[in-house]
Amino acid sequence: MTKNDLPGGVYRTAGLELTRFGYGAMQLAGPGVFGPPKDRAAAVAVLREAVAMGITHIDTADFYGPHVTNEIIREALAPYPDELHIVTKVGARRDEQGGWPHARSPQELRTQVHENLRNLGLDALDVVNLRVGGFDSPEPGSIAEPFGALADLQREGLIRHLGLSTVNAEQLAEAQAIAPVVCVQNMYNIARRGDDDLVDLTARQGIAYVPYFPLGGFSPLQSDELQDAARRLASTPLSLALAWLLHRSPNMLIIAGTSSVEHLRENAAGAALQLPPDALAELDAIGRGQLLPGK
Repeated sequence: MTKNDLPGGVYRTAGLELTRFGYGAMQLAGPGVFGPPKDRAAAVAVLREAVAMGITHIDTADFYGPHVTNEIIREALAPYPDELHIVTKVGARRDEQGGWPHARSPQELRTQVHENLRNLGLDALDVVNLRVGGFDSPEPGSIAEPFGALADLQREGLIRHLGLSTVNAEQLAEAQAIAPVVCVQNMYNIARRGDDDLVDLTARQGIAYVPYFPLGGFSPLQSDELQDAARRLASTPLSLALAWLLHRSPNMLIIAGTSSVEHLRENAAGAALQLPPDALAELDAIGRGQLLPGK
């Protein structure tokens, strides 16, 4: 299999070629995204399978574990293939209660960039996303200082490209006045459609939009409707959710995570599902709280 055989093919932005079907490494850490996995060999195997499948887009963060996922990525994949792009995040840390408090001072960001470099075994990071908001939504306010700090590190040659995570359109524009932005990573799925305008805006600007939690934030009714749609299409809710995202916009890149080689292959097969117009309309209606005639 090659990158062009994966669901959605390849998205090109700012000199990067990223497979629209990517891999998110968060689940490689232990329970609660703390500590090592139960089966480190399985974690290594799923990363190697991802690359063997042609995936060129791996998403991670050094605060997963912390440090665990990046160390496993290095063990599994270094020396890295030339076309593989590792996208990481900074701007948060883990506390003893399992929280994700902000860590966005210039010095904290510099430390995190160096930790990512060390644990991944790289001289420069392909893409660094600044995590701005909370767990599932943006928080208002200026991001000039932290994004400016990352732009300084980019000028030093430690970062090649910059991105943003959990931001709104105003924060994206503020960042773009400082340095180019190649991707935005926010929570978005069939049920969580608040970023519709931002998806369209980034598409017009040639910026990749990377949604996380494809099944997050569904109401019980929406979950039932998605399950019913999946049964009619002889599919699964996750497969429908991933396929819908790839249909939604050509700049949409998905980073479904798993710690299983089998599930990775299943996710790729599910994301390749071709959705006919009536199925797309039905899924759109779920997100907008509508009920189509006859349903």
